[in-house]
Amino acid sequence: MRDLRTSRGVSQNHPREKLLQCGVQRLSDLELLMLILGRGSRTNRLQPLAKSLLTILDRNRTPSMEQLLELDGIHTARAAMILAALELGRRRHQSGIRIRGPEDAFELIRYLGDRNQEHFLCLTLNGAGELIERHTVTVGLVNRTLIHPREVFAPALKDRAASVLVAHNHPSGNLEPSSEDIQITRRLQDSGELLGIPVLDHIIFHRTDFRSLLGSS
Repeated sequence: MRDLRTSRGVSQNHPREKLLQCGVQRLSDLELLMLILGRGSRTNRLQPLAKSLLTILDRNRTPSMEQLLELDGIHTARAAMILAALELGRRRHQSGIRIRGPEDAFELIRYLGDRNQEHFLCLTLNGAGELIERHTVTVGLVNRTLIHPREVFAPALKDRAASVLVAHNHPSGNLEPSSEDIQITRRLQDSGELLGIPVLDHIIFHRTDFRSLLGSS
């Protein structure tokens, strides 16, 4: 079977070699997980195992030990290592980042730009405009009008957020807002006004670019 190649001719099946040649920043999320896992199991090869784990992380950035142990090939020690790596990354990077506009928000979410499924996100901010947390509201929902405002504002209330910024990727790469995008934006704005948690912006994004629906600055 022909080996598919990534940047500079390095196979996706060899993320360690790609890291050495291209740098860790060039690795995809899947390749990073393959490096963390190290190997698969007798019943689940490394790449399918990493893909299954990535699906869990796309839906829940803070998975439980029990959720990880449901994966074939993940035992307690490996699950603990994954949870530790996720927690370290959170502590070192996200909390307290200032969101001055859509450009700052895009840098935090652009890693989802190449996903084949649509991800609807809610970024909660404190009174100083600093990121509290990034929440995945839905994954793969075709009709965005089915997103209920309570699904978006529930994490905002839990975080005691002063404001939120919502975003979703367009897998097609077309950043033109649809009528559904405009409709859900208005619904969320109205709900935010009632709750006292304003929606600062709604961003549509792909891997290399984004569009701001509300033009926040």
